[in-house]
Amino acid sequence: MTQINPTQLPAGQWHNVPLSLPGAPGNSDAIMHAFVRRGRKAGPTLFITAAMHGDELNGLEIIRRFMRSRRLTSLQGTVIVVPVVNVHGFGMGSRYLPDRRDLNRVFPGSAKGSLAGRVAEVLMQEVVLKSDFGIDLHTAAIHRYNVPQIRAELENRVVEGMAMAFGVPLVLNSELREGSLRESAGQNQIPVIVYEAGEALRLDEISIKAGVRGIENVMTHLGMISNSRRTRLPTSQAVADSSYWERAGDSGVFHNLVKPGTYIKKDQLLARIISPSTMQASEVRASRAGILVGLTQMALVYEGDALFHIARYRGMHEDVANQVERFHEELGPDFGT
Repeated sequence: MTQINPTQLPAGQWHNVPLSLPGAPGNSDAIMHAFVRRGRKAGPTLFITAAMHGDELNGLEIIRRFMRSRRLTSLQGTVIVVPVVNVHGFGMGSRYLPDRRDLNRVFPGSAKGSLAGRVAEVLMQEVVLKSDFGIDLHTAAIHRYNVPQIRAELENRVVEGMAMAFGVPLVLNSELREGSLRESAGQNQIPVIVYEAGEALRLDEISIKAGVRGIENVMTHLGMISNSRRTRLPTSQAVADSSYWERAGDSGVFHNLVKPGTYIKKDQLLARIISPSTMQASEVRASRAGILVGLTQMALVYEGDALFHIARYRGMHEDVANQVERFHEELGPDFGT
């Protein structure tokens, strides 16, 4: 198996390093492509991963644009990017691997384990453990949309600095999940933040622009690239300590009445669900106040389905919502829905 050794690669350009993976039945070739760029000056190593779930496409385009950034001419240190981690799932447009496992629940993996475990082990050994910091790019699951947001374990001060430097208005304080890349990296003292934005199987321009800018902001924060006049952070950033889902009380046709990123008041009418058998509409109201950070894109819902993801911010909800709106206006007219 090819191994990543940045010190042996010429500085100032990108190098495609193919990492061999277990193949699919009837196909012995499966390659995870890592791209490595070493600066002309010494500095930390940052990894950036995307498509951990094979249906998450925004991250690939974020990385493609980032790789073309002129700001990399001043790079100090090394960047390792993996546009598609879940190669097997990506080829099928599937969130999961062919063994039906969620790759982000099997880290650190094992060279003698399941298919998912072996893929995780390659990424850990060849990318994560050779880095000092990491950014993991994600989207919402299929038929859901996430407002651009950072999820991070903010008790770690280095992680907190990266999270705030990324520059999106919404930051969620998120505990480490067992078996996740973020947890395994943290156990090896490698700070990692997760960028969540957009929807599976779709490209969202605002999410992509925010992702590219956010990566450059973090690299500036880490001293890996020089500062730029384009490096702009929101005038205010807020941290959510908790969040919850409003769920469907009935089955039927879902008629959404609110925009993502807006301030939701307690008891506010969020949606109506229309029953095709009675043609009557039931209401979905907010049980608590907060910011709408994610929602379903499905028009047909079943009783119990998760509809609205609402984050709880301490006493700043309207200010945060206004900042989110300005952030989206700056990056483009489309709100992503």
